[in-house]
Amino acid sequence: MSRTPLPGIGFRYDLTTRDRRQVSVVAHRDGGRTLSAYRTDDPDACDLSLKLTSGEAAALIDALMPSHHSPNLLHTTDLGLVAERIEIGATSHWNGRLLGETQLRTETGASIVAVLRRAEAIPSPTPDFRLAGGDTVIVIGTREGVEAAATILGRE
Repeated sequence: MSRTPLPGIGFRYDLTTRDRRQVSVVAHRDGGRTLSAYRTDDPDACDLSLKLTSGEAAALIDALMPSHHSPNLLHTTDLGLVAERIEIGATSHWNGRLLGETQLRTETGASIVAVLRRAEAIPSPTPDFRLAGGDTVIVIGTREGVEAAATILGRE
């Protein structure tokens, strides 16, 4: 599976199945998803494209992986919250700066709950945590707050 950032849109995930079918999912920032499958005889020709709302995408996930549910898991979408991964680019304004300098929570109401760095996860980073290019931050908040956080963290 490959992941490609789509600035201002979200991310595109591409997968080639065992049967050599090309499948892609565009994860839109608004929570919606576009699922596309491509023809086997022409991988550039789209055979099927479905635009799903966030609720429809969640229902499809339930159908594909019903075992992921646990009564102890927090289903943030039921509470009006979203969680999103946001990558800090090598040329980011925040590369090498302290997390507290972003003033992310003050400005957006969204919180960084973890940072993924190489093969390591850093849960609950403190304001004195130094961000680095290549980090992926996990942000949770309202849709608007997370979008505002993505804008702040995407600053070059």
